[in-house]
Amino acid sequence: MRLRIIAIPDEAAPRQAFRQFLETVAAGFPSPAIGYEDTPLDLNEYCVRAKTATYFVRCEGESMIGAGIFDGDLLVVDKSKAAADGQIVIASVDGEFTVKKLQLRPEPMLLAMNPRYKPIPVEPDCLEIWGVVTYVIHRTDNVPAQ
Repeated sequence: MRLRIIAIPDEAAPRQAFRQFLETVAAGFPSPAIGYEDTPLDLNEYCVRAKTATYFVRCEGESMIGAGIFDGDLLVVDKSKAAADGQIVIASVDGEFTVKKLQLRPEPMLLAMNPRYKPIPVEPDCLEIWGVVTYVIHRTDNVPAQ
């Protein structure tokens, strides 16, 4: 899965607030209580916790579809978060960037979330973590059929 950095949040950029509703949306039966607006939602505040350590990257490929990351998705990455076992990370292996699930035990590996791709064994001193993926943004009209 190839990655392309596309943006770093700009503190001075104008903010756009979106309407947020008080009610949650049911994934099962529809709720008759939908329609009560709450306070505006600023996506910068919602998605970006560490402004100076956050960047956006677009991914290419299908190795992470099992984690809900599809070709063309936009990833929000926080470089200030310490990567932990089981997290989705941006890593550099031999100078190549990739997005994978980090496995630290029993031996360090970068795991694809698609059975068609093999795990990548890594030496701890050859692995560089460039951040933890905190959000995935993708269009729902381009999600592959299951």
